[in-house]
Amino acid sequence: MAINLQKGQTIDLRKNNLGESVYDLSQVTIGLGWDVRKQGGFFGRLFSNEPEYDLDAVAFLLDKNGKVADMGRTLHGHNGKQVVLYESDVIYFNSMRHPSGHIWLTGDNRTGEGDGDDEQIIVKLDQLNERYQKIIFVVSIYRGRTNRQHFGMIDNAFIRAVDARGKEITKYSLSGDSSINGMCSMVFAEAYRHHGDWKFRAIGDPYSTDNFIDVLVPYTYK
Repeated sequence: MAINLQKGQTIDLRKNNLGESVYDLSQVTIGLGWDVRKQGGFFGRLFSNEPEYDLDAVAFLLDKNGKVADMGRTLHGHNGKQVVLYESDVIYFNSMRHPSGHIWLTGDNRTGEGDGDDEQIIVKLDQLNERYQKIIFVVSIYRGRTNRQHFGMIDNAFIRAVDARGKEITKYSLSGDSSINGMCSMVFAEAYRHHGDWKFRAIGDPYSTDNFIDVLVPYTYK
């Protein structure tokens, strides 16, 4: 049975609450989900001009010093647009697959509609190079400040871990927390190595910024 975590709580990703090794970490799905709180009833929703909520899942791969060692490169794309952090140790909407091939983002859901995960980050924990000691999972509301959108307007936000056989290992739900009002980014959770295995910690630290780069700064080398 999956364990429902509270903020700050940590579990072993491979073992159940009896200490038995039951989960397959050869490929773990980190699923994130949310529902946008609807305003104004049916007609309010039908004729609303409110911009869609675009929540972006991001992962930082950290070394033994708790820093992102490889910041990748800047790619000059179409129409001269620059893509920074390309093929780096940061997985996000403009660089969805890590160069190792062992961690990737499946897509970008811009509505939060429907059941189940709205975005997924897949990671092959058993194959991830030893130089990566921790993975930080972040969600940011794209243009949240401009559109006056924040986590206080979102219901049923969660992060969960599912093993290679489809077994849900753990889930951390975020609801009814007044501290997230006005906040546009969230460090949801982290997975980290501990004595040769992987643990998962629910964090739930909110940030007012809607740009995940601001959240990234403390994890970079100066």
